[in-house]
Amino acid sequence: MNAIARILEWPTEPEDDLARPLWTAREIAAATGGIASGDFTVAGVEIDSRDVVEGDLFFALKGETMDGHRFIEAAFAKGAAAAVVDRPIEGPHVLVENTSTALELLARAARERTSARVVAVTGSVGKTGVKEAIFAALDRASRGRGHRSVKSYNNHVGVPLSLARMPAATRYGVFEMGMNHAGEISRLTVQGRPHVAVITTIGPAHIENLGSLEAIADAKAEIFEGLEPGGTAIIPADVAQYGQLRRAAERLGVRIVSFGRSDFADVRLLDAVPAPDGGSLVTAELRGGEGGDRRLCYTVATPGEHWVVNSLAVIAAVRAIGGDLGSAGLALAELEGLKGRGARHRIDVPGGVALLIDESYNANPASMAATLAELGRTKAARRIAVLGAMKELGEHGPAYHAELLDPLLKAGVDQVVLVGDEMAPLAEQLGKSPETALGKAIGFAHCGTAGEALAALRELGLRADDVILVKGSNSVGLGAVVAALTQNKE
Repeated sequence: MNAIARILEWPTEPEDDLARPLWTAREIAAATGGIASGDFTVAGVEIDSRDVVEGDLFFALKGETMDGHRFIEAAFAKGAAAAVVDRPIEGPHVLVENTSTALELLARAARERTSARVVAVTGSVGKTGVKEAIFAALDRASRGRGHRSVKSYNNHVGVPLSLARMPAATRYGVFEMGMNHAGEISRLTVQGRPHVAVITTIGPAHIENLGSLEAIADAKAEIFEGLEPGGTAIIPADVAQYGQLRRAAERLGVRIVSFGRSDFADVRLLDAVPAPDGGSLVTAELRGGEGGDRRLCYTVATPGEHWVVNSLAVIAAVRAIGGDLGSAGLALAELEGLKGRGARHRIDVPGGVALLIDESYNANPASMAATLAELGRTKAARRIAVLGAMKELGEHGPAYHAELLDPLLKAGVDQVVLVGDEMAPLAEQLGKSPETALGKAIGFAHCGTAGEALAALRELGLRADDVILVKGSNSVGLGAVVAALTQNKE
C-alpha cells in the first residue's frame, strides 16, 4: 500500500472500536471539586440546552442576564446524562460552587490527562479557516484522533468548553483563540498550553478597544505565553508588525517560524497560479528542518490570494507539530468554504443560476478588502456586493468604511447594498458618482436592516450569472439574507 492509500484508507486497530466515555461522574467531581449525586458517564459537554444531544453533560452557566439553571429540565428532556449545577436538583448532577469556574477546571483536567500535541490559532483575519485546515490535516493523519474547537468557540467560554470536550485518546488538538481586549488571549493560552501557536495576520479588527495596530499585535502575541517548553511560534512575515511579534516570541525563548511572501520567510511562497476549477496551485519553499530546504507543491481549493498565504500558515503549523505534509496538502485541496466564511451557493434565478458567496459571519477592513478583491477576480455578468457595517472600529470607523470605495472600484462591482448606520460614509462617497474603468458609476442602496437589504436585492432583480457577495459583522444579521436566498424564502 502506498503512502496516499494509507492516508485515504485509514487502517483499523482493535482499540478503535473500544467504547470510552468522555467523563465519569467521579472524574468530573475530582476535576471540579464538586460532589456527584451518583455514578454516571457522559459522552459530550454542552452549555446550550438547545444543542444538547443524548449523553451530554450540561453545564448550567450563569451570565449577567441569563441563568442556565432555568434550562436544566429542557436539557434532560433532550437526553442530557447529567448536569453541573450550583444548587441541588433532581436527576444526575455534580454540585459545585461556581459552574463557570467548574468548566475551566474540567478543561484543565482534560488538557492534563491527554498526551495530545496542541495547536492554538489566533489572528485578526482567517483564524477559523486556518484552524479548520490544520485540523483536517492532523485528523486525517491520525486516523480520526484529531479534536478542535467547533464554530468560532474562541472566547473565555468557548475555549474551556472545547478543551472539556477533548477525549483522553486525542493525538492532536487544534483550538482557536480570539479577543477584543488585551489580556484575554493570555488567559486562554495558559488553559490550552499549546505546542504550536499561530498568528495568521494583524489587522484593525477590535481597534476600537485596543487603540492601534501595535496594541492589537501585542494582544495577539499573548498566545505565545502559554507555549509548552520547546514550543513554536508561527508568525506572518508580511505584516508591518513582524518585528514586534518576533521580539515577543524571542523574549519567551521559543522557536520561531515565519511564513509569507517575504524573501526571509521560513515557509515562503514561490509561486501561485489559478487552478482550473478555482482555487490556486501553490509552490512553497520550506527552509530548515530535517533534510534541509525543500519545495512543496499543492492545491488550495478555497479561492482568494489571502488563502494562498493562509495555506503557508497551515503548512508551517503541521510541519512544526510533527504532522504529515501529504495530509496537509490533501486537506487544503479538499477544504470548502465555511458557513458565513466563504461558503459558495448556486441559486436559481430567472434565466439560470447565480453564485452567492456567504461571508456574513464577520467583517473588518482587511477581510473586506481581501474578499472584494476575490469578487473582482470572479467571472460574472454583474458583481453585486451586500456589505454590512464593520463593528468595533471606534473613532476609526468612518474612515475605514469610506475607504471601501477603492476596493469596490478595483473589483468592478456593479451594485452595492449597504447595511447599517456605519456605512453612511461609504454611501456618501458612492453618492458622489465616482466612475469605474468602464465609465459608469456604481449603483447603490443604503439600508438599515438585513430585511431591507433583501428587499433591495429583490427590487434590483437577480439574474443568471450574477455573483452576489454578502459580507458584514455578524451582529448586522446578514446571515438572514443568505438563508432567504438559498432557501428561496419570500
